[in-house]
Amino acid sequence: MYMDDLIVTSSRAEDIDHFKCEMAARFKMSELGELSYYLGIEVRQGKEHISLGQRAYVEKLLERGGMAECKPWETPMEERLKLSKHSTAAKVDATCYRSIVGGLRYLTHTRPDIAFAVGYVSRFMEDPREDHWTTVKRLQRYIKGSLDQAIIFPKHGGKGGLRLMVFSEAPPKTEEGEPELTLFSDADMAGDIDGRRSTSGVLVFLGAGPIAWQSLKKKIVALSTCEAEYAAAATAACQAVWLRRLLTGEEAHQLALMVDNQPTIALAKNPVIHDRSKHIDIKFHFLRNCADGGQIVTEFVETGRQLADILTKSLRRLRFMELRKMIGMDEVKVSG
Repeated sequence: MYMDDLIVTSSRAEDIDHFKCEMAARFKMSELGELSYYLGIEVRQGKEHISLGQRAYVEKLLERGGMAECKPWETPMEERLKLSKHSTAAKVDATCYRSIVGGLRYLTHTRPDIAFAVGYVSRFMEDPREDHWTTVKRLQRYIKGSLDQAIIFPKHGGKGGLRLMVFSEAPPKTEEGEPELTLFSDADMAGDIDGRRSTSGVLVFLGAGPIAWQSLKKKIVALSTCEAEYAAAATAACQAVWLRRLLTGEEAHQLALMVDNQPTIALAKNPVIHDRSKHIDIKFHFLRNCADGGQIVTEFVETGRQLADILTKSLRRLRFMELRKMIGMDEVKVSG
């Protein structure tokens, strides 16, 4: 719900009709039909899937930044690019920089593929320089070349689907009897050259569709890859517990957390504090509590299949495009 606009969603049409009747009896309201556009987000509902995109918003953003006719690019950031707050390059218009980056931040609501890049350029809002602005322009070139990219939520078959209820009863179940949540967590090691802090990435799927993602520079300096991955996994565990409560009102069902670091998995399972891990902040041991309580099971996933990798670093072109497809994004063309 936003202001006086309300979206109603359910797996059963009769529940939506019942809810609308109750609302109409209490409030003066209009029926606008099947959802197609909301706060700059375009919703296309087909027989096989529902897609969320922001093509019209992107076009307006590019026009505002003077990039409407720019040459498209295939990736949002140069691979292994490192920028600093202490750049000696020429200053640029801070107001313009903040306006465009702020617009890009709103675009991440349907574009997890740019979440890391947008988070990265957001670090230089205070004193943007020419090299920072060049990276923002590269990011705009990428969205120019990917106007039709959208998140896809399968409706039928497999494990598919975004199926959320607006009522107090239990949400729809999968064939196994529970809504399936799967989480991926990943982290780089000291990717920030100014403070040597790591960036963590968390990606959450409900069935086959991504429903939550986060790319965030951590507030701590990790002393090892294991610690960086452990902190990212703890963040994912918090997200998992909250989503489980939201969907079912309970925590009994075990969730899979996919991690590509074996020492992190061992640390989550083993209560023994080793010399190399005893310095880790106690708040991150929430992950171990979840594992001990059976709420989460940490599973190893090879790096090639670690989907959260796209949220932690700039990648080469082929790897980036592969992950973009794997996280549930694809082109959705407007017919006619």
